[in-house]
Amino acid sequence: MQQDKEINVGIGFTTGRKSFQRILKTNIYNWRESGLTKEKNIRLNLLVAYDLKYSNTKSADYTDVSKYLLDLIDDTYFIGKTVIQTEIDYLMRENVINEAEARLVFGSGYAAKRNIVLYIALKNNMDYIVFLDDDEYPVAVTNTRSSAIWGGQHVLETHLRNIEQADITNGYHCGYVSPIPYIEFNDIMTEQDFRLFIEAISNDIVNWDTVHAVMNNGGVTYADTKILVSDKVEEVQEVNHTKFISGANLCINLTRPERVSPFYNPPGARGEDTFLSTCLSRRKVLRVPCYTFHDGFSTYHHLMDGVLPIKLKYIQADSEPIATRFYLACIGWIRYKPLLLYIIQTEHYEEKIDEMRRHLTATLPKVSAYFGREDFMNISKELERYNRNVKKHYKQFVETQQIWTRICTFLADRHPGQQ
Repeated sequence: MQQDKEINVGIGFTTGRKSFQRILKTNIYNWRESGLTKEKNIRLNLLVAYDLKYSNTKSADYTDVSKYLLDLIDDTYFIGKTVIQTEIDYLMRENVINEAEARLVFGSGYAAKRNIVLYIALKNNMDYIVFLDDDEYPVAVTNTRSSAIWGGQHVLETHLRNIEQADITNGYHCGYVSPIPYIEFNDIMTEQDFRLFIEAISNDIVNWDTVHAVMNNGGVTYADTKILVSDKVEEVQEVNHTKFISGANLCINLTRPERVSPFYNPPGARGEDTFLSTCLSRRKVLRVPCYTFHDGFSTYHHLMDGVLPIKLKYIQADSEPIATRFYLACIGWIRYKPLLLYIIQTEHYEEKIDEMRRHLTATLPKVSAYFGREDFMNISKELERYNRNVKKHYKQFVETQQIWTRICTFLADRHPGQQ
């Protein structure tokens, strides 16, 4: 980080959870502990895009931050429906976008929430934006002995130390990263059955080798001790036209807005980080040595109170909430895989879709029987639905980038003081 100029940093959350205030407090204390809140040349700006419908919350669940915490940061931007509509009206009034384009970029879904955070950061001349998730904590856990070993992580500081010469920096994740529970295979569903199923619905990151290793650890991903004790930064290599990143523990350099791409996901799907990954061929993307602990099943809130478990629980496929989370993850994956294939393997698209069909036909009855849920059969229907609409979704994906370019150009060309 340059010490002789002011650095304007945004820290972005997209959230809908009632636990947000606890997450925020933990992170702000972490920034204080790392010394960032005392740095005179660093301005810390909190940006929170919240969704009241996700878990039936009210705006005060996000905006009522204690004065003590607010005094440790420089500025706050709480982004609800009213703020989003105000910004849309402003862009439409300036003839930058129309109503349909506004819905595409800033409408509903995960990508839209990230886009509004990106936009607010750019509009307010921030140099960098760090995305953090509302179910991840700034700690790492290893399993090098017979018990779990915990260590604090300076996530924000690590990104700021490395982002100046990169377009994107991305950290690592540990904890319950995967929604796939530990499974004891049997005659109903063999390991080969489950492997075929996972390969049908997954991408190059959520692949069988990764899944199998995590399953053998009871669904837990442990931090790599070599990474924890190293300052080594690695450039993310391109795999199949994609530089894979995650949507959190992620920093985006905003100092050259023309190099910033928007997020997109097909309606009702996830994958906004994966689709951004396909836009990074000509970008410098660095993997930086900091972890966050992902509490994917919302069972480790006590970590934020300083209670560190000696053992992490196995996540077994023996309860309704765990089966439901796995099912919803499968639906999310299958909804975005057609578009991903269409983008990165256009010439082999039909062949890949046919292969997915065959594997799902062979394995879905077994997966449904194993979990005792007929709704797993919906995965085939969702594949066909998103396959039918893949060209429409690809058009939206391209249009989102074109609209975003116009927005960034407009923001860069504004007169001083223009709102």
